[in-house]
Amino acid sequence: MKKELSKNYKPFIDDNKLENLCEIHENASAIKDVIAKSMEKNPLSIEETAILLAAKSQDLKETIFNAARELKKNVYGNRIVLFAPLYIGNYCINDCKYCAFRRSLRTTVRKTLSEKELIEQIETLEDKGHKRLILVFGEHPDYTPEFIANSVKKVYSIKKGKGSIRRVNINAAPLDIEGYKIVKAAGIGTYQIFQETYHKKTYVEYHPAYTHKGDYDWRLDGLSRAYEGGCDDVGIGALFGLYKWKYEVLGLVAHARYLEKTYGCGPHTISFPRIRPAHGVTLKQEFIVSDEDFKHLVAVLRLSTPYTGMILTARETPEIRREVLEFGVSQIDAGTRIELAGYTKKEEKQELNKEQFSIGDMRPLDEVMLELLQNGYIPSFCTSCYRKGRTGQQFMEFAIPGFIQNLCTPNALLTLQEYLCDYASPKTREVGEKAIESELAKIANPEQREKIRKMLDGIKLQHNRDIYL
Repeated sequence: MKKELSKNYKPFIDDNKLENLCEIHENASAIKDVIAKSMEKNPLSIEETAILLAAKSQDLKETIFNAARELKKNVYGNRIVLFAPLYIGNYCINDCKYCAFRRSLRTTVRKTLSEKELIEQIETLEDKGHKRLILVFGEHPDYTPEFIANSVKKVYSIKKGKGSIRRVNINAAPLDIEGYKIVKAAGIGTYQIFQETYHKKTYVEYHPAYTHKGDYDWRLDGLSRAYEGGCDDVGIGALFGLYKWKYEVLGLVAHARYLEKTYGCGPHTISFPRIRPAHGVTLKQEFIVSDEDFKHLVAVLRLSTPYTGMILTARETPEIRREVLEFGVSQIDAGTRIELAGYTKKEEKQELNKEQFSIGDMRPLDEVMLELLQNGYIPSFCTSCYRKGRTGQQFMEFAIPGFIQNLCTPNALLTLQEYLCDYASPKTREVGEKAIESELAKIANPEQREKIRKMLDGIKLQHNRDIYL
């Protein structure tokens, strides 16, 4: 693959500027002014984001947490979108020092799912009720754009009982523009690339120059090429724990602002995983992010990027996920297994020599669904915006005026009703039916409310499936 950067590429990470912004002092008045701007659903600049990151007193942090809760509610309501990751192959030509899949680690068990194994994994996921997946690929010559595209098509084709996968997102290596066109044609949702760290010196330290991933600019430009290849739904992320957490937050916001300015639309999602123990990996402790700082960074990301989906992964424990969820998270994975062919395993014990890292939350999907419902959330498997073409700039046209809630909450209820009918335990079904009735009562427009009720009855009584607005 010839390495050509996008036609619009300009370096947008100013290391000295971000370092200086990490050191600014707490200013209570400025923090309140920035929060006021954010509550008007205005994206924040990196300078404004830095003001929120500078908060040290618990009172000011609580002010930020409360604002993040309110903003999340105003933009997303109480919906939480659920998905599952599926590792397709873990062969890799890179040598990232924090990763159990690095090529120099000979004790890692390597595997690419066969077609039979892929079918078995998808059918198992469908049997649990999953509708949304992210396929994960190592960076290796075997995992070409054509291979990724064929994997996506195969996943969409597999149906078991009432099960189906309706949205397939991708986490894979950066491609060239022609590669993105091939993958886009397969019907993917989001193409996700983590920069890992935006701090160039640290990036070079962890990603040797002799590897494909050692090219900082090629990776940083990866999603710009995705836009130019027709993928208008992209996800960014940083691996927290490699460098200063404040710097990485500023890097993510700078990346979001750059994509907005250059392509008219920012990232669809931001991920903020913390580094986890992994097979054959010795972690530095210098930049490990505490739970308190983790809550702070999640809340600040929500306030800085009001219309961007925020993904909280099963790297975190149930306790941390439960606490952080309220600060602006809109998507989580559940029932997660990251071992190759792990969803068909009977035992739950993690085999770290077959996994990229250890995960903190291995609860079954139904258990997570029940807890979400009991805590006042509406679990959603909605894929309507993607399937109706409401992506990229068009998504923003719906989202910014607030119209998205008129679509998202009803569609969340419809997918929840499907789950309750087809997969839920009796307890989850009982709690879920009450939650649906409670949400219906909140729909102010009686015609809209009656329309949604009829659609819900169609799912329960007429066995309609995959209906959406």
